[in-house]
Amino acid sequence: MEHISFEPNPCFNYTIVIMKKLFARFLDLILPRRPRRIRTENRSLMDVPLDSANLESGGMSITTLMNYRDSPVEDLIRSLKYDGSKHAANLCAEALADFLREEIAANQQFSSRRKLIVPVPLHRTRERERGFNQVDMVLRLLPQEFRNGTTSVHAPYALYRIRETRQQTHLPRDERIKNVSGAFAVSSQDIIRDAHVFLIDDVATTGATLANAALALQNAGATVTLIAFARA
Repeated sequence: MEHISFEPNPCFNYTIVIMKKLFARFLDLILPRRPRRIRTENRSLMDVPLDSANLESGGMSITTLMNYRDSPVEDLIRSLKYDGSKHAANLCAEALADFLREEIAANQQFSSRRKLIVPVPLHRTRERERGFNQVDMVLRLLPQEFRNGTTSVHAPYALYRIRETRQQTHLPRDERIKNVSGAFAVSSQDIIRDAHVFLIDDVATTGATLANAALALQNAGATVTLIAFARA
């Protein structure tokens, strides 16, 4: 029997490849896939979308630098909060420094108050369990001018939690507000009185934590600017 061989047609193969690509794109349109996660350690600040916006809580305005719903931002905050990633902390410090530089310069135009950079504190029990305060990790990585008094002073212990609160993550709005009400106090009125405090948190959802912490500072005689790395 005569053996017949078939040579593949290059044009036919090329057509198949094109059709596969078109079909894949069609599937992406009707069944969009979740964006591929990239490890935070492989990112630079250029990979993290900065998206500044304000939200209101308890009559106070909170400036947020990023949107937690953006996948790279979620990766960044989770790496910072749960892994204590120094790389994530450095990225947050870089974004925060850019914002603070302009904000402090503007504040100095109309106020001669001392400028303090203060993290929202964890309760000592939770900080002991976690091993670190993720917000203060970031503040310690700010350029020296923000920490040593040239531009502002880093005051990590100016504020503390009077009582342990439940984690806010899964609480409804009303419960979040009740949960942190009256939970904060200042460590020294002398440090806070007549200062302008830049109060920093990692994520603001309702803003209840920042607003209640700010109230303790205001009652001690400070004016306050509220900042969160991200809004959820």
